[in-house]
Amino acid sequence: MRPSLYFDGPIGKLNWHVLRMLWPYLIEFKQRVGWALLCLVIAKVASVGLPFVLKALVDGLSNSSAEELISVPISLVIAYGCIRLLNTIISEVRDTLFGRVTERAIRRLGMAVFEHLHRLDMGFHLERRTGGLSRDIERGTSGMSFLMRFMVFNIVPTILEIILVVGILFYNYGYAFAGVTLLSVIAYGAYSVVATEWRTGYVRDAAKADSVSNTRAIDSLLNYETVKYFNNEQYEAQQYDVALAQWEEAKRKNRLSLFALNAGQACIISVAMTLMLGMAAYDVVQGEMTIGDFVLINAFMMQLFIPLNFLGFVYREIRGAFANIERMFDLLDKVPSIQDSADANNQVLTQGRVTFQQVGFSYDSRKILDDVSFTIEAGQKVAIVGDSGAGKSTLVKLLFRFYDVDHGQICIDGHDIRSLTQNCLRKAIAIVPQDTVLFNDTLVENIRYGRPDATREEIGAAIKMAHLSHFIESLPEGGETKVGERGLKLSGGEKQRVAIARAILKKSPILVFDEATSSLDSHSEQAILTALKEVAKGHTSLVIAHRLSTVVDADRIIVLSKGRVVETGNHNELLAAKGFYANLWRVQQE
Repeated sequence: MRPSLYFDGPIGKLNWHVLRMLWPYLIEFKQRVGWALLCLVIAKVASVGLPFVLKALVDGLSNSSAEELISVPISLVIAYGCIRLLNTIISEVRDTLFGRVTERAIRRLGMAVFEHLHRLDMGFHLERRTGGLSRDIERGTSGMSFLMRFMVFNIVPTILEIILVVGILFYNYGYAFAGVTLLSVIAYGAYSVVATEWRTGYVRDAAKADSVSNTRAIDSLLNYETVKYFNNEQYEAQQYDVALAQWEEAKRKNRLSLFALNAGQACIISVAMTLMLGMAAYDVVQGEMTIGDFVLINAFMMQLFIPLNFLGFVYREIRGAFANIERMFDLLDKVPSIQDSADANNQVLTQGRVTFQQVGFSYDSRKILDDVSFTIEAGQKVAIVGDSGAGKSTLVKLLFRFYDVDHGQICIDGHDIRSLTQNCLRKAIAIVPQDTVLFNDTLVENIRYGRPDATREEIGAAIKMAHLSHFIESLPEGGETKVGERGLKLSGGEKQRVAIARAILKKSPILVFDEATSSLDSHSEQAILTALKEVAKGHTSLVIAHRLSTVVDADRIIVLSKGRVVETGNHNELLAAKGFYANLWRVQQE
């Protein structure tokens, strides 16, 4: 089972820190929030007034003479209808006003999370589970919407209504009616809190199982080709079914605990309603109350317990919303290990002189590079070769500052890259990676990604230099052909040529080729190498190569072994030295 990484810790307590974090999103529209709250108060006062109209209507019907039986009820009925209409309209106005606040807050928060995820370092993204992460973001934004709407428009007005009703009952009918109402509300609230705390584990397990099953499904679909290569469709289905079985069991326990909670709440409401109506009926029989008073108390209890019953659901959902929002804010709290310094330089790098000075780097306590030093002069082509695991690709990651060196420094145009902003550093480097992953968009848009503001002419020139013209012309839809998710509709060679065109379009002073022709046939490889020679003119080129035949024309070749530079020189010099490089050459030629 592939575990989710985003359910560490309980769904636990109502964390008011979350509300403090939401506050800036609320106050962006202060006037709207103020008007919405005013509408809330007006609607609630109108709602509390409805039972009094009912009382007057019933008493009017009971005490009116035959002549008055027509005029009195009609006026009260009209008043009742007007108040109810006012209550409905004011509530709709309130929701409309506050809807903009909620939608803008979700937009702001969603953008903040998205930008922050792109700022996080390579280590986080190597360990993340895409399915679980996407579910956390989705649940977090939904939880935020729920919390903002129901916290303001259900909990606050329900509390306001409880205070008004208890006060009215105490003033008009004495402490007994007010006391029963208050005690029943307290009992209902206490039971809801205790039972919800008990249910917390089941809610957490259900959410965890949902995320795990979703992660499993997305992992499997993203690796569709691998599943097919190894005939493991049935295995994947079995693993997914295991995850779904855990989800089913968690949901069953969650459902049964919900039944216990709802049953207890219904029992408290029923006892309270029975007591109140029994007391009111007794007072009517004793002549201390009118039929209208009986109806008023019944209306108040119905009016109070309907939102209170809903409040139990709201409390449960708010618990989940707090947990989901917390997980999303936990993502925002993650601090990238790679950050720009306070005085980072945003200088435009134009020359492209690259220097590695005594660079050392370890990953998870495993030493990758040790005292690596070399310089690539502006306009030079330098190749990095060596056996597998020698640290060749790590040099590229350090150059892009996906990681920081443990000791030593990397400089571009005399600037330590740690003193530069990551934005200006990466603008200066274009790369053709070994594994090219494309967006599920058109060919042209994938090439344009190298420089989104490029013109059609510039894109066409990049396509031509990458030897993509013939391929694109052979397609029925040409450059508007969709490449599929991760570029699955293209061959490895076609994807790499798209990557080459994208790198050409970026027009950076430094070009990095990480096994850039590894997926090409010999004919295409030679054509691409010829094009790259033209492209590299006036640029600094760093080539990571496994096939030595692709770098024989390099100005200098640096040979790595076990994270150290063991040889350096051009192709002929290294062959003449009859060392590590010469041995690699001989093995590949054989």
